Order: sequence, then C-alpha cells, then structure tokens
Amino acid sequence: MSIEVQKPGLWTTVQDGGRWGARKYGVVVSGAMDRFAYRVANALVGNEPQAAALELTLLGPELCAGEDVLLAICGIGCRVEAVPPGGAAAAAVAEAAPLWRPFLLRAGTQLRFRGGFAGSRAYVALGGGVAAEPVLGSRSTYVRAALGGVAGRPLVAGDAVQAAPAGAVSRRLAGALAGTSAWRAGAALAAASWAASARIWPAYGEAPELRVLPGREAGLFTAASVDAWRRSGYRVAPQSDRMGCRLQGTPLALAPGADAEMLSEAVAPGTVQIPPDGQPIILAADCQTTGGYPRLAHVIDADLPLLAQLKPGDTVYFREVSLREAQEALLLRELDLRMLAAAVRARAQEAGAGGL
Repeated sequence: MSIEVQKPGLWTTVQDGGRWGARKYGVVVSGAMDRFAYRVANALVGNEPQAAALELTLLGPELCAGEDVLLAICGIGCRVEAVPPGGAAAAAVAEAAPLWRPFLLRAGTQLRFRGGFAGSRAYVALGGGVAAEPVLGSRSTYVRAALGGVAGRPLVAGDAVQAAPAGAVSRRLAGALAGTSAWRAGAALAAASWAASARIWPAYGEAPELRVLPGREAGLFTAASVDAWRRSGYRVAPQSDRMGCRLQGTPLALAPGADAEMLSEAVAPGTVQIPPDGQPIILAADCQTTGGYPRLAHVIDADLPLLAQLKPGDTVYFREVSLREAQEALLLRELDLRMLAAAVRARAQEAGAGGL
C-alpha cells in the first residue's frame, strides 16, 4: 500500500530509531527527534519500535491514501482533517482525524494538516512502517549527506510513500476497524475507541524545564554565569534545526585564565556546547560526532522529546539532576512505552476474537 504526497509541508522526512554503530566513522545517528511521540505512533499501529515513520516539522503535509491504510498520528496541537474523494463537496464533510489513536483511513481519502503545530514536530506511523531502503542499517533521512529515506531528501509533491508488509498486530487492528459501523457506513476513517493516555506524555509546553547533567568543561565558566544560566530562561533562536537548537539569553562567561581552545571531543544529542559568543547550543538528532566548543551540560535522554518540540520563540529552563535521577527517568519512560505496546497487542488479540 502507499500514500501519495500532494503537498509536502515545511520539512517532512522519513525517520526511524537512528543510524547506530557508525559514529566511529563520523556518520551521525539521525532518527526521530521526538523519540517518545515516534515510539507511541509505532506502538499504536502494532509496529516494531524502530519502524520507519514520517516526521513532520512545524507545518504538516497533505497526503492521500492509495489504499486503505492503518495510521496513527502523534503530535502536539495538530489539526488534521480526513477529506473523502469528491473535491469541494467532499471538503464540506471532512472529518477530524484523531491524534494519539490508531485509525483506518479509506482509499482515496486525503489527510490535510491545518495550520501550524503547538510544538515543532508530529509523527505519522503506517501499519508495517515506511518501506525505504536501509542505508548503514537505518531508513532515517540525513539530508546533509543525502542518506536514507526517499533519495536522502525531504518529501516533495508527487512522492509515493510505500508501506512495508504489516505484521499480525497491525492486520488484526485494521481488520477490527474495518468491521466497525462507521467503516461499513462508508466513513472516511474509523478510529479505535482507545488512545495513548496523556498521563505518560513528557511535560510538553512552550516553556519546559530540561533536566541536565554537568558537562566535562562546566568548570571553565564563572560561577556567576553558570548560576545565571540555571536561573534564567533562554529563548529558542530561528536558526535552530535538526542539528542543534540555538538559544539566546544571558551569555556564559569563561573564568579568568580558562582556555577556550580545546581539541575536538565526542558530543551527542543533548550536549550543551558554548561557542565564543557565550550563547548555548543544544545538539540534536543530526548533530556532528565531535565538537570543539566547551561542553557545559548534557540534557538527559528522557527530556530530549521536550527539546524536539521547541519552536522559535519558545523559552526553555534548565535544572541540574543526578545521574541516578537521569537513569530512573529513562527507565520509567521505557517502562511506559513497553506497557503501551503490550496493551496494544492485547487489544489486537481481543480484536481478533470479536472487535475493538
């Protein structure tokens, strides 16, 4: 099955769990920026956690289903319409497509994302995942090197996104939704009666607090500027992208005698670097493998989804935590995601015995 891209949106790419194992060769990891929303979308349609999905940025696309397809859309503040075939007349009977919930979309129906997002990114998972050719073990798109996805680039109008063969869970969910009264009556979509609970979401918002661990070069900066960094909010600059989030606020100052020149050393998504102007940069999914700026801190893995949803103009705050707290937060997040996936499998099993 396939989905046709009629309008590509601002920056829509194929992403999966990342291109791991090649950083020693200088190849970046890439993958979904908001790994929580991405994982939830895959879980809701019965995919494996690392299946490829579409990542939408700031402004969503217009898509058209070539065949009946099982989907889940996970994002913050998205407005999505399902428009059945029929031109202007059909637009008058468009249905709101649900978020954080699996649904079956009828062949020929358009998905239209209206307006911008409350966050920066949303994810569209297809039952079976997106069928792109793996490059170095990943389907993720890394545009700077033209790797992965669809020809290593963002989607454009006319692209056909193919779905991989659906697994047993996806097939059961789709079969159950095809048996609902709404679907039999010819509705553009049929949605499950259950959804991923907002209680397990990260603390999304326009002014989130990111928990951090101290970086290796934190001691190079004056105590006063580090204290100001902890107490002050920083605004997200328009130059932010998948490589890094540039911040604007109270500049960090080096302590007297501190040497700002350093050999390039390892960095990773979440590393907070301080360039010569003192304005922090938080590295993101497409970040380089090494860097030569002092590393002030590192955003814990459990809070990287909050970083992914920041948009220009948002304010972000920082709070230093212990390694134990960082590990506990990550373990609890993973537990929530695995419990969700198990619950979806149970729902699919019930569906096979008589409906959703």
